[in-house]
Amino acid sequence: MKKSIFLAISLFLTLGSTAYAQKFGYCNSTVLFTIIPEVKQADSELQGFQTQLTKKGQEMVQALQTKADDLKRKQDNGTISPKDAETQSNKLAEEEQVIVKYEQEVYQKLAQKRQELYQPILDRVNEAMKQVAIENGFALVFDTTSNVVLYADESLDVTKLVKAKLGITE
Repeated sequence: MKKSIFLAISLFLTLGSTAYAQKFGYCNSTVLFTIIPEVKQADSELQGFQTQLTKKGQEMVQALQTKADDLKRKQDNGTISPKDAETQSNKLAEEEQVIVKYEQEVYQKLAQKRQELYQPILDRVNEAMKQVAIENGFALVFDTTSNVVLYADESLDVTKLVKAKLGITE
């Protein structure tokens, strides 16, 4: 009698624990993002935008440097009065502040453009990840690039499934 109760309890615990077993998966988002064509296109567009903004900033700095050199030459030659030199020096300081402000605007514009370009891609990948997790019964899917996973069985890697869901054959 005791054996049958023990066996029944053991069987119940075994079945109960397997019923609550969770399935986990992981994905390497770095690998995934290096092969998504839209990411390469977004990278290229962002680089072009950055080059355009940087070029304008460099032109502003070069113009300021030319004016500063010209003022210094005039001061060294004594062809400018101290009062005029001070006035021009103040104007140069104002132009320098304009450049600093422009530099801050560049960082803001780049961040905004990055968000604009990459958010739709991230949303698409997240939706594909969600679908893969649901379709394959994963309770959790970890990103191995976040260095949170200490151990992962390679059979749980869902990167290939997400690539297939995104239509990537590479």
